[in-house]
Amino acid sequence: MAGIVVVSGNPRAGSRTSALAVAVGEAIAAQLSSPEPTVIEVGALGAGLLTPGDEATRAAVAALTEAHLLVIATPTYKGSYTGVLKVLLDQLPAKALAGKLAVPVVTAGVAPQAAAAEALLRQLLVELGAIAVRPGLPVLEADLGESDAIAQKYAAALDW
Repeated sequence: MAGIVVVSGNPRAGSRTSALAVAVGEAIAAQLSSPEPTVIEVGALGAGLLTPGDEATRAAVAALTEAHLLVIATPTYKGSYTGVLKVLLDQLPAKALAGKLAVPVVTAGVAPQAAAAEALLRQLLVELGAIAVRPGLPVLEADLGESDAIAQKYAAALDW
């Protein structure tokens, strides 16, 4: 298995959501004495997400299915996860994430929106067979400047 894989579902690679996701993945890896996580920037896959046989997308899908723990992050778009994240996850076969731990990480402007989008992302991950870690991590955009501290606190609170 590939260990920990971090997926940033922001259409823009290198976003604040991505930075939070990587910080969470690294903090969890440190807690578990695991190697550094593999990072997938869905936005960097571009049109390849919709191109049959695209090598980068195929590699991303393989990383998801080979991981033992996933950190799946998304900003909130129109009350839910992003379309690019959904397009990537739609390429997985049914129950492709069976038995894998998945940490849903969501950023939003206001707390109710973050919590609602986190619940929707959790449902999607469970539909794919993942064991969604509770609690997930909804984070307000105003707090993203503290991503490292948030990630450290979150990882320390998880009961492995």
